Amino acid sequence: MHFSIPETEVRSGENGSTYVAYNIHVNGVLHCRVRYSQLLGLHEQIKKEYGSNVVPAFPPKKIFTLTPAEVEQRREQLEKYMQAVRQDPLLGASEMFNSFLRKAQQETQQIPTEDVALDICLSNGQKVTVNILTSDQTEDVLDAVATKLDLPDDLVGYFSLFLIREGVDGGLTFVRKLQEFELPYVSITSLRSSEFHILLRKSYWDMAYDGDVMDNRVGLNLLYAQTVSDIERGWILVNKDQHRQLKSLQEKGSKKEFIHLGQTLKYYGYIKFDPCVTDFPEKGCQVIVSAGNNELNFHVKLPNEQMKEGSFKVTRMRCWRVTSSQVPMANGTTNPCSSAKCEVKLELAFEYLMSKDRLQWVTITSQQAIMMSICLQSMVDELMVKKSGGSIKKMLRKRHNGSIHRTDSQQTVKSPPLLESPDQNREQTVKLSTKLSSVSLRGISASNSANDISGNDFHGNYAFEGIGDDDL
Repeated sequence: MHFSIPETEVRSGENGSTYVAYNIHVNGVLHCRVRYSQLLGLHEQIKKEYGSNVVPAFPPKKIFTLTPAEVEQRREQLEKYMQAVRQDPLLGASEMFNSFLRKAQQETQQIPTEDVALDICLSNGQKVTVNILTSDQTEDVLDAVATKLDLPDDLVGYFSLFLIREGVDGGLTFVRKLQEFELPYVSITSLRSSEFHILLRKSYWDMAYDGDVMDNRVGLNLLYAQTVSDIERGWILVNKDQHRQLKSLQEKGSKKEFIHLGQTLKYYGYIKFDPCVTDFPEKGCQVIVSAGNNELNFHVKLPNEQMKEGSFKVTRMRCWRVTSSQVPMANGTTNPCSSAKCEVKLELAFEYLMSKDRLQWVTITSQQAIMMSICLQSMVDELMVKKSGGSIKKMLRKRHNGSIHRTDSQQTVKSPPLLESPDQNREQTVKLSTKLSSVSLRGISASNSANDISGNDFHGNYAFEGIGDDDL
C-alpha cells in the first residue's frame, strides 16, 4: 500500500483555536486526517514497545508556531515517517499501528460506532448482507461473511475482500484489497457513490489450492461462481468448442468438472486491470495488464495500431517500485497543485531480466498501480512459501483464537446462470516468446531472496533479438 501526506489543512479546534491537520492518503485516496500530536503519541507508543533503535526518525517538536515553510517541511518528514513505519515488516504489521489508522479513519469520517448492515457482493452478482459494527475491521467483516455463508474457518484465508468499482457498462475495476488497517464499512461509506462495492473473491494464485476449496460445498460454489463470472467478462478466453463443453457441464450441474476445464483455459485465475499506458516496447503504448500465473500479462497496442501480447514473469523481476506524483488536471493550471486542481499519478516500474546480463526497467502508468504491486507481492509470497515447504494456510491468514458460532440465518451461494456465447469480435493478438535463464528474486520493501527461484520460460518479449521459429 502507498502512504502519502500530499497536503495539510488548517482546521478549527475547541475554544476557537486552530491547528494544522495532516491528510494521510492511502493509494492516493484520503484515509484519515490527524494532528502532529496524534502521530507523536503513536511514535512514543511504538518506541516504548519496540525500542528506539527500531523506530524511524520523527520530526521534533517546535516551541513556537510553525511558519508555512516549516509546516511543509514537517509534512514531508511525517510522510517519510509513515512510509518507513508501514514498510517495516515488524512495525507495519503491528496491531498498534493498524489500530491507530482504523481509529483515525473512523474519527475523520465522523461515523459513530453502531450496528449496521453491510452488503458484500459475490462473483455471481448475489449479495450477502452481514450485521456488523461500523468499527469492525476487515478480518471481522470477512469472518461475518464466512459465518453467513457457512464457509469453514480453515478456508476463510483462501478468500479476501476487495473494493471494486462497477461501471455503467458492467465493467469491473479492482480498486484495492481491503487491508487490516481499515474499517470496510467506513471505507465504502466515505466514497459516497453507488458505483463502489465490496467483493468476496479468492486471494491466492496457484490453482493447486483450488482442490482444498472445492472439497467444501460452499467453497466449491464460490469458486464456481467466480470462474463463470470471469468467463462471461472475457477475462478467461474460450473458443466455440470449449464454450459448448462448459455449457454442457453447467447444464448438468457438474461444477468441479466445469472448474477443472476452466483451469486449462487461458487466463484462468487472472485479474484484469483497466486500460493504461506503458513505455514497453515503446513509450506511450496503450496496454491492458492482467495479473496471474506468477506474471503480468501485457496486451499492447503499438503506435502503428498493431496488437501484441507478452508476459513478464515475476521470477524474472529483480525488483519493483510504485511512485506517485501530483499532476494538474486537464482544466487545471501549471501552478503548484491544490487538492481541487490536481490528481494523483501512479506508476509501477519493475526491473526485468530481458536477456542474459541485460536488465531493463518497464513502467506502467495506471491508477491501479498499487493493486498491481500487491498482486506481485502476493505471488512472491506464495512462491517463497512453496519453495520453503511452508503452509499456504498460515501465509494466507493468521487465524485468531476462538471458534466462530454459526447462526440459523446462513445464506447459500446460488449457481450462476448459463453462460452467454463468447464474444466473436474479441481482438486477436500476436504472441511472441523466447527463453531466459532464471534470476534471483527481490521484491518490494527490500524483500531479498538469497536462493534463486527457478522460473518458467519468459513469454512475449517484443523487443528481443534471436527469436527462433519455434517461438512464434
